[in-house]
Amino acid sequence: MESRRNFLQKLSLASFGALLGGSSNLFATDKHLQIDNIDSYDALSTSRKVKVGLVGYGFSKFSADFGFQNHPNVEIVAVSDIIPERCQALANHVKCSKKYASLEELVKDKDIEAVFIATDAPSHGRHAILALNHGKHVAVAVPAIFSDLEEAHQLQQAVERSGKLYMMFETSCYREDLYAMRQIYRAGGFGKILYSEGEYLHYKPNGLPSYNNWRDGIPPMYYITHATAYHLAVTEGYFTEVSCYGIESTLDVLKNGDNVYNNKFGTEVAIFKSNDGGLSRMMYSNDTNGPFAEEGRVRGEKGSYSRSKKYHGEMKDLPNVSRPQLPEGVPAGGHGGSHGQLTHDFITCILNHTKPWIDVRLSLNLSVPGIVAHESALHNGKTLSIPHF
Repeated sequence: MESRRNFLQKLSLASFGALLGGSSNLFATDKHLQIDNIDSYDALSTSRKVKVGLVGYGFSKFSADFGFQNHPNVEIVAVSDIIPERCQALANHVKCSKKYASLEELVKDKDIEAVFIATDAPSHGRHAILALNHGKHVAVAVPAIFSDLEEAHQLQQAVERSGKLYMMFETSCYREDLYAMRQIYRAGGFGKILYSEGEYLHYKPNGLPSYNNWRDGIPPMYYITHATAYHLAVTEGYFTEVSCYGIESTLDVLKNGDNVYNNKFGTEVAIFKSNDGGLSRMMYSNDTNGPFAEEGRVRGEKGSYSRSKKYHGEMKDLPNVSRPQLPEGVPAGGHGGSHGQLTHDFITCILNHTKPWIDVRLSLNLSVPGIVAHESALHNGKTLSIPHF
């Protein structure tokens, strides 16, 4: 883990603009893909199967849990996990005979068109870049990058250079409430969003199993995309600055910062400013005892969307807020029925040559604010600028 001094040096890299003095739009939009039409995700008119490789079968078993093996337009070509027993279990689960001992080997397989990466979070950026450099379309679990802002620049460049599709599987985006918020926002039902909230509450008193113990002591804001989606995935905008505070935890995995991150915070709460002038409160807590939650709400000049999954405001005729129809045999899956939606979105975009909603730009804009927010918390809430993409 890099030192705090090195981290601050990276924040000031010229490639990211002057972080403490404002930010700029760093990269051009992807020229290889069309803008998507989210209402047409369920309109597949081809029987072609995308040849997919699945990577990672750890504690969450996400490489199988998103249902690629059930999609009628997918052929699972190969699987991989660096632990042989897990690799075999994944192969058995998805009924695939070809196995690789690592992602590094799997991406060399010329039969594979696309990979889904469900490895440890600190490796997501590096693994996605490797797969893109081998000419694969990439879907990856959250977050897009973990703690290194330089890696964000490298990932964006890899996507641009490869011309391949990249999508982060942010589950909040296809939860029923957030999807409805996006549809209503696009139809003008909120007007300008003045205030939003996003919360990720995941009580973990004993931690969770993880490769190289990456989950033990994780700074909460490093894994904040489930919350930041409740503003940025609705507007497809970005945050410009943040002030964040952390609360020192008494959990064993956090007490005295005795972990690989030297992190003492179990709960972090941030106030962000958005590019459209709104304010947003985002939080992640893993040491407050209570029910699990990934939720949020928005309040705009013309309307709002509440926890009760209801719109209140001026718009009388709401747009269709139902999520796209999934192909027969594809399960809705976990995280509020988002798993199947994300997989279908990714496969449809490959087949239709369209750009996904959660493309590399939005993926980085969801992930990067958390890195800067944690640094703010380490400096007692100091306001820091956030680079955007």
